Amino acid sequence: FYSILFYSILFYSILFYSILLITIMITNLTGDSVTIPCLYDREYINHVKGLCEGYYWNQCSFAVKTNQPDRSGKFSISDDKNQRIFTVTMKRLTNKNTDYWCAVEKSGSDIRHYFHLSVTSTPSLYVDHQEVTGIIGENVTINCHYSNTGIMRWCRLGKNCVTGPSGSIDGTRVTIDAQPSKVFTVTMSELNAESSGWYWCSIGNFQMPVHVTVSENHFTSKYSK
Repeated sequence: FYSILFYSILFYSILFYSILLITIMITNLTGDSVTIPCLYDREYINHVKGLCEGYYWNQCSFAVKTNQPDRSGKFSISDDKNQRIFTVTMKRLTNKNTDYWCAVEKSGSDIRHYFHLSVTSTPSLYVDHQEVTGIIGENVTINCHYSNTGIMRWCRLGKNCVTGPSGSIDGTRVTIDAQPSKVFTVTMSELNAESSGWYWCSIGNFQMPVHVTVSENHFTSKYSK
């Protein structure tokens, strides 16, 4: 059900770009779930993180925090301090789920980053699975389906992008093969342990998050449930 999500980059002057680096517009079908990755700086590793719901920051209310679980079960949060990324999973989506902020608590003024969530059945960019698993030394392939136009990219959250037919990210070779059927295929070759992490397909202003998990043996990741 993660196959109908898309991200759109939007920038606002009130945001702290060095802390949370992405602004997101996501498309999903009613009742589905989505996981949002939020990047933060090393100095905030031990700070409380959370998801605040509402269009205006000064009027939003926290749906979940790392020290305050959501009793309804609609929202869950986890903090990967090694990657410096906290993720929020939102379940049972409806068209009323629209405006949110990734936030890091800080004395004086919290660090926050706004994203808009749109629930629809007509995405501009999607992948078959939001979670992909691979084996060290082998390859993984991600099919990025799109309906808009623009530059095709495969990027790692907080790091570099591959925009041409081939390149590398953290020592992993990446090839992008554009198909005539509105699909571009990303292949990550000779995976290593450092290849695990959050990536995104991108075309034009739209982005789709994908989590890649690399291990020595096949297993089921928590994101694929």
